Amino acid sequence: MAAPSMENIAMNLANNASDILSKPANPYYPLGTTVEGWVANEATVAEILTVFFGACALLFSATHVISKRLQPNLSNVELLTAMWFVLSGAIHIFFEGYYVFNVLDIGTHQTWIGQMWKEYAFSDSRYLTQNAFVLCMESITAIAWGPGCLLVAGMVLGRHPLRFPLQGLVSLGQVYGDILYYGTAYFEHIVNGVSYSRPEPFYFYFYFVFMNAIWMVIPGGKSAFN
Repeated sequence: MAAPSMENIAMNLANNASDILSKPANPYYPLGTTVEGWVANEATVAEILTVFFGACALLFSATHVISKRLQPNLSNVELLTAMWFVLSGAIHIFFEGYYVFNVLDIGTHQTWIGQMWKEYAFSDSRYLTQNAFVLCMESITAIAWGPGCLLVAGMVLGRHPLRFPLQGLVSLGQVYGDILYYGTAYFEHIVNGVSYSRPEPFYFYFYFVFMNAIWMVIPGGKSAFN
């Protein structure tokens, strides 16, 4: 068998270099994480956060107005409960549901929600690598707890007696999901020495810790005291 010529070797090296360059580098941790087709966000961090929190505030306010019109005699606790579950349900269904349906190529998306996920992934790159646990957890959240939240909100407005056990079930489901989410990331970091979050404190403490802890503190309090 003839040895490869210098020309063939040079062509192979050029092709390999071209393949490497064609795959965009990405800033996610651990370094070297592969995100197929990844493209950087077009929007700035400030724009992404403004759109997200602005949409949450708008939905929260709209729920307040509609709830008072449908049930003027709601107590403050009932009103806040309905507002929380509508907001929570919308996030589960539309935001997390978007992830579930686009998990294979979400790194390529430039929609507002797609860019939000790519921004959040700086704190947990598992969301861009088709991680089995994250996909299963988010699927259950979008399919079960999202509609469950909206059902609880409707029962609160109608003052249905079954709202309390259903509220407890949904809240405990949210807390349980968060515990597993934190636990798996902690295990990977402590046992395997793998960190999925960039080292900047903002990504870890604001995105990973604070934004997820909301779904432990509020549902945990509701399941404990209702």
